[in-house]
Amino acid sequence: MKIEDKLFLDRFKVDEEESHIKITDGQICMKACPEQPCLYFCPANVYRLEQDHISVNYEGCLECGSCRIACPNLNIEWRFPKGGYGISHKFG
Repeated sequence: MKIEDKLFLDRFKVDEEESHIKITDGQICMKACPEQPCLYFCPANVYRLEQDHISVNYEGCLECGSCRIACPNLNIEWRFPKGGYGISHKFG
């Protein structure tokens, strides 16, 4: 079974009011971080490069915490989603 097929089995309950991931200062991402490792390090591809900023599509977050480690400027604020929200893995 391919990884994409396994990820399809996961279920997400999204908190529509508040993201559990935030980029603290978008200018740091665009000016002081030319490598932008968050675009490549996140296994769920939550971070996307738009024309003038990096967007955060937190709805598909796997809650692995990789982005906290990957950001060399510590510019990502990450916490677990509020109770009852987030990912539910079908097979543990």
